[in-house]
Parts: sequence; structure tokens; C-alpha cells
Amino acid sequence: MLLYDLIIRNGMVVGPEESFTGEIGIKNGKIIKITRDIPIEGKAKEEIDASGLHIFPGLIDTHVHFNEPGRTDWEGILTGSKSLAAGGVTTYFDMPLNSNPPTIDAYGFRLKQEQAIKKSVTDFRLWGGLVPENVQLLEELIQTGVIGFKAFMSPSGIDEFHHSDDATLMAGMGEIARLGSILAVHAESTVMTEVLAAGKIKEGKFSALDYCESRPIISEMEAVRRLLSYAELTGCKVHIVHASSSKVVELITEAKKKGIDVTVETCPHYLSLTSDDFARLGPIAKCAPPLRSSEEVEELWKVFANGEIDVIGSDHSPAPPEMKSSKDGNMFAAWGGISGAQTSLSVLLEEGYCKRNISLQKIAAAMSTNPAKRFGLYPQKGAVAEGSDADLALISLNESFTLKADDLFYRHTHSPYIGKTFRGKNRITIVKGSIVYRNGEILPQENTETIPQ
Repeated sequence: MLLYDLIIRNGMVVGPEESFTGEIGIKNGKIIKITRDIPIEGKAKEEIDASGLHIFPGLIDTHVHFNEPGRTDWEGILTGSKSLAAGGVTTYFDMPLNSNPPTIDAYGFRLKQEQAIKKSVTDFRLWGGLVPENVQLLEELIQTGVIGFKAFMSPSGIDEFHHSDDATLMAGMGEIARLGSILAVHAESTVMTEVLAAGKIKEGKFSALDYCESRPIISEMEAVRRLLSYAELTGCKVHIVHASSSKVVELITEAKKKGIDVTVETCPHYLSLTSDDFARLGPIAKCAPPLRSSEEVEELWKVFANGEIDVIGSDHSPAPPEMKSSKDGNMFAAWGGISGAQTSLSVLLEEGYCKRNISLQKIAAAMSTNPAKRFGLYPQKGAVAEGSDADLALISLNESFTLKADDLFYRHTHSPYIGKTFRGKNRITIVKGSIVYRNGEILPQENTETIPQ
């Protein structure tokens, strides 16, 4: 009789086309058996009765800022990965800025990797950066194992991570194409945003609405058009991060039809929060690009429902409370970044599945399968399938909860979602066959100190 490490019984498996009642057998960190409607024969060291739970492929958050090493007073790998595990995320991609040194060379990569190996509760990959100073180092970063590269078309807010001018983008994208990698881009027009912000500040206009008006949707659109022309010329694969408007997504949809190799990400906050929420909540809801109108939120949901949005990433960008405050109501002075790593699936289930009838399959695709495919991890990740890593999230879809600060595992327990009620609660998170989170608690793990494969 086959001996498993773990058997999950009586769960509802969220497959790519449909959900089905099934059982899952796990051994050595892999799914080795899935059955439909019949029990798995065999014994296990541990069993989970998943009656009433939906089994999602472990979520992949392609966009987090954990700031380690160098700025762990903002967030750290341990607290950040705990929060992800609590939200059903089993793999994350950490961005190259905010840490000090940034991940723009092999030295910076190794420093961050060492900390992640020691501290991460979940699996991980690391982004490398594209900045004006390191085009000649991109091959070196590829050899370290970066998942791809990240560039800013407007200032990043971090002194050590400069934004890429057009010449840097062209040179870097040519090299990234040669290396067979991918470039993720923060696309906003520097000229537009800086001129508009300077005008607002000169007039003494510092409100949330003024900040939003200084970073209009057309700024994103201009930058995306420019980037797509470079992608078409160089053949570089590109991934547009945190698109805040359907108008941006539509540009990318048209580019796909032309054969440009491009994908687009949006974030839970653009699907759930508005500029009015920003005005009400203050700096805790400040981000770049900024939150948009309620009409824009609904249009973004429409293109999501049409399958035009490829990936949902949290863009978890935390900071200490003193940086998320505004003196005299000056929203330009506060740090821009929303803490959202723990709540991504909660937002998608409440706002998408419950309120707008978005299927579980679409949600699982955008939060797991699509990122795995885009970044070369499929079918190791992103699937509930025999042979795949046993990365799973067990969700109670009919359970409601109101988010409290005490629920959060962040270093700084602030969030624009505190006090909101969600339907659909993560109960258990499994990473490579090990239960890392169960019913509100992170479980202790043996630290194997192995590099993710």
C-alpha cells in the first residue's frame, strides 16, 4: 500500500475548466495522485479533511516589496512571507528596489537570496533591476537566476534605484531579448507627472484629488505606447505592472493582436478602492499610479471578465507609519504604497466572485496559472496536477470575516482594508507539501536552507 506524506480528502478542487470533488495525495513535496469522486487508497503521515473547502493552486504574487536587506524597518522577508502564506500565496517574486543594496548586480542578488533562504515561509523568486548603470550587468544577473528584470519609466522614489530613460530602455530591452528574459515595467510619463505635480504644489494644492490629477491615466497610456514601440523593435518580452485603467489594458490587448509579446498586471486595490476612498482614508491608500474613479473600477472589472488582464499582483509596498502620514494634508509628501500582500485573494473573492460573478477559474488563472506560465514555472507551479509542486490554498468560500489589524502579519499592521468584510477565507496554505499556515497561525518549519528550484 502506497504511503503518502499527506492526503487531502473530500475537497473541491479548482481545476482550469471546472471544479470537482477530489482527493490529493502528496509525497516529497509533489502531488503524485489526484482522484475524482473516489477516495485515495493508501495511508499518510497526515490527513486533512477538506470537506466544505475549495482547493486552489497556490497563489503566485509576482509583485512584492519586502525591502530586505537594508530597509527591514519597512517590511522584511519573514513578516512579508508570513502575510502571503496567510492569504494563500505559496510563491512570491520580490522586487529589486527598496532593499539596500538594490538587486542590480550579482552581489545584491546574493545578499537578498541569503536572507530569503533563511527566513522565507513560502517559496520565492527574485527580480533583477534595469537601471542606467547596469545594462552591462544583465547577463551576470541572469546567471544568478533572476526571474526577470524591472524598470521604472518615472522616478522610483528610491535614491539607489534610478529610473530608465529611453536610451536605457532601448539598450536594456535589446540585451534582455538576447538573453531570453522578460522586462516588467512601471509605466508612467516622467514629463507629465513631474510637470503636473509641480503645478499643483506651486498652487498650494496638496489633496488626494490633486495627487490623483497629477498622475492621470493618459500618463500611463503615453508611457505604455512608447514602451510597446520599443518592444516591437527589440523583440523584448514585456510585462506591464499595476495598470490602473481599462484604457491601459486596451492598448496592451491591441498590441497582443499585432504580435507583440506583452502581458499586463493589475492589483486588487485598483479593483476595489477608488479615489474617493483615498480622500477618505488618507495616505494609507496612496499609491502610484493612483486610485481611480468608481467608473474606472467597473471598467477594469469588465476587461478582467473578458480575459484581457493576465496577472493579479499585490504590489505590496509597505512603509512605517510615520512615512504613511501627511503633514497639513500634503498627500504629495507621504510615501506611496499600499500594504496588500495578505488580502489579494480576499479582495478577488469578495469583489469578483461574490459581487460580480467572476468564476473561480478566472481568479485562479490570474493569480496562479497565468503567472506560472508567463514566467516559466508551469507546470511545476500554477496547477493542481499530478507531478506539480504541492502548493495549495484551502479556502472556505462561504465563510465571512471582517479584517482586523490583529489579523495581519505585516511588520506594520496598517491596511486600507481594515474594517472591511470579505466572504471567502483561507484556512490552510501548503508549500511543497508542508502546511505553513492553518486557521490563523503560521506553523513552525524545519529550515532546509535550500535554493528554490
